[in-house]
Formats: sequence, C-alpha cells, structure tokens
Amino acid sequence: MTRTDRTVDFAVYPPERQGSGGFDGGRITEMKPIGFPGEGSAVTRIGPLFYWAWATSQGYGKIGLHPHRGFEIMSYVLDGEIGHRDTLGTVSQVKTGGAQVMQTGSGISHEEEFFGSPTDMFQIWFEPELGEAVKRAPSYREIHHKDFPVIQKDGIREKQLIGERAPVSLVADAMMQDVIIEPGICYQRRLLAGKNLAVVAISGKGAWKHVGCDQQLAVQARDFAVIQANEDATISVSADSTQVLRLAIIEVPREVHYPLYAR
Repeated sequence: MTRTDRTVDFAVYPPERQGSGGFDGGRITEMKPIGFPGEGSAVTRIGPLFYWAWATSQGYGKIGLHPHRGFEIMSYVLDGEIGHRDTLGTVSQVKTGGAQVMQTGSGISHEEEFFGSPTDMFQIWFEPELGEAVKRAPSYREIHHKDFPVIQKDGIREKQLIGERAPVSLVADAMMQDVIIEPGICYQRRLLAGKNLAVVAISGKGAWKHVGCDQQLAVQARDFAVIQANEDATISVSADSTQVLRLAIIEVPREVHYPLYAR
C-alpha cells in the first residue's frame, strides 16, 4: 500500500512483502522488513539502514559463531532473553527491553542464544563509512531496559533507544525509539526533508497521515512502513480507539556522503 503527496511519500509493507529466514533447524524464525537481496524483502536498504530482522523462538535456539566486520549491529529484545558470546571474550545476557550493541570495526565473531518461550527480538544493522570503520577496534555494549530514558506524556510512552538522549550512540546517522500509543491517541513528529522513517508495528493498529492532508494509510501489527519527507513536514499516526499501538521507529537520512556497500 502506498500514498504519495508532494511533501511526503508513505508505503506500508505487510508481512507477505517482507523477507523470511530461519536458524537452528527452524527453532529460530525471522521476518525481515529489510533483508538481503534474494530473501524476498520488498525493501533492501534505506540510506545507512542496511538490514532489519524480527527473530522469534519458542524455546532454546542458537546461532553459532560467525563473523562481522565494519557494520554497527543492535539486537533489541521485545520479549524473553538473549545471550551473546564473542571473540573479545564477552559473555552477556539481556532480557525484555534490553539491547546488545556491536560496533564490529576491524572484525569480531559472535554467537547468539535465545531463551524463553517465546523470545522476540530485533536485529538491526547500520552502515557507517566502511573504509573508516574497519580501521577501528571492535566493541560490544550491553544496555538493560532501566538504562534507556522514557518520556511519558498525554497517552504516549517514548523510549529512546539510539541517538539524542539515548545510551546508544552510533557512528552511522540514526535515531530509534520504541513508542507506545494509547487507544485513540495521536502521535506526531517533525520529519525534515531528506530524512526517512522506517517503522515496524509491533502490536495494535492505527493509521498514518501527513498533518494537513486528509488521506490516511492504515497499519497493523507486523506491518512495515517507510515514510520519506520530500519537504519538511509533520506526520502523525493515530492508534485505533480499541487497542494500544506499539511502534519501533528508526530515522535515517535518505542519502549519506560516503559510498555504501554494494551487496
């Protein structure tokens, strides 16, 4: 589903237009709002936002040791618990609302574990300037739910995950929030020209619109929305009157000043 006016372009991709994958003999399944080429995702990149997978397990699952280099990778736990081991010697576990962040630099290998039934988590990759990133030493950070600032006002709860006021700061230009909107409440934000929003509806349903335009675009749980500002604009999303709407929102530039990796 798409809607375009001169100022803002909206597109909503339901699960069947997203990619899919799995690990550990199917114990871990993935829906991929942004996937690698050939994985079935309608979207394969938004500026420096390179990959976004929603991984689920119904019990224990493991992804064995594998390497990464250059990219910045955040794993954010929606429900359950995940574990991490890496070649820096790190052994780490975070629970619901926590995150693990790797700035993979010159190279790091890690393995991942899923605990609980279910465990749901996002894994999201961002691309800094790789020619510079691979010269930096790799690093790992663990952030627990209580360490993320939360702003709560007028029926909206906004948890700051990446960027301004958040404990996670990346080299890549990106901001991320986990936003909960009470039934019937409208959430607004300013979006500058040249910026894009990538939004996964975690639960609930609602409708997007460009403030000042009457047309709306419906969204429901597991839909992926991409919103592009051609001019400075205010956009809004209203939660349905019967249920809470929860969104993961990432803001990135449409274009960056450095060459991007050709996959």
